[in-house]
Amino acid sequence: MAQVYFLLFVGLLLLFVSGKFLVDSSVAISRRLKIPRMIIGLTVVAFGTSAPELLVSLQAAFSGYPEIAIGNVVGSNISNILLVLAITALIFPIPVPASSVKRDWPIMMGVSVLLFIFSMNGWISRLEGAVFVGLLAGYIAYSVVLARSVAPSETVDELNGAMLWWVAAIIFLVSVVGLAFGADLLVENAALIAEKMGMSKRVVSITMVAVGTSIPEVATSVIAALKKETDISVGNIIGSNVMNILSVLGFTSLVSPISVSNEIAGFDIPWMLGISLLFLLLMLPASRSRITRWEGSFMIVIYLLYIYLIL
Repeated sequence: MAQVYFLLFVGLLLLFVSGKFLVDSSVAISRRLKIPRMIIGLTVVAFGTSAPELLVSLQAAFSGYPEIAIGNVVGSNISNILLVLAITALIFPIPVPASSVKRDWPIMMGVSVLLFIFSMNGWISRLEGAVFVGLLAGYIAYSVVLARSVAPSETVDELNGAMLWWVAAIIFLVSVVGLAFGADLLVENAALIAEKMGMSKRVVSITMVAVGTSIPEVATSVIAALKKETDISVGNIIGSNVMNILSVLGFTSLVSPISVSNEIAGFDIPWMLGISLLFLLLMLPASRSRITRWEGSFMIVIYLLYIYLIL
């Protein structure tokens, strides 16, 4: 059993390191192509930070563990708000841009409600996956147009000391391989742990796997908070949650339709919707326009309550 836990840890470590270098190399390549900074953040970085969830869910689908695929996404979206955002707020209160309340949150909530509707019959079919992928293309196009309208002439030209393009390409390829191996180790050993401990794969995916694939977001947000650069944290979390549903579940269900258990459809996804509504309430007070340390503490208590209930 010790070996299983060790391999699970190795899988998590590979996901974290590979995810970090995937983002770094992707940004370096984008800079060499002189792509505007905002578009890099909305597309390249967003895809990079969702890569662990995507690889884990695809591996779970190929391995015949659909509970891990859907549980990973739902659990990641819950932990992104109740853990990643909460930990960041504990370190330094998080400013809430008006655009996050008026534009970004409604998109996240709409996509989450659509997932709930699709899951009601117990399956996410290939057709529904195609709808998710189509919405993903529309979301990226919308984000790019929006970014160009905000900063039409901004280009990334700080190339002094930047990574050479061929070095970035090699790191990118190695990172993809690392993510694949990490996802394989994580899924297989998480399934073994669930079997050994008598826990359902749903519980393991929502706890261990979901938190594990959210490690890149945790690390990025904590580093930003320590530097007091939390102004983009809310937008990043919302964007990550949108990407998790549209890209991860979209592409995974195109490969293999995903079965959704009654527990996930009737308990976990409604919790995700409720937490999204709580997120809106925490962002709304116009007098403060920030998520405070007390609210961060409250979110962690809610997360612990959720874990207690599913266990």
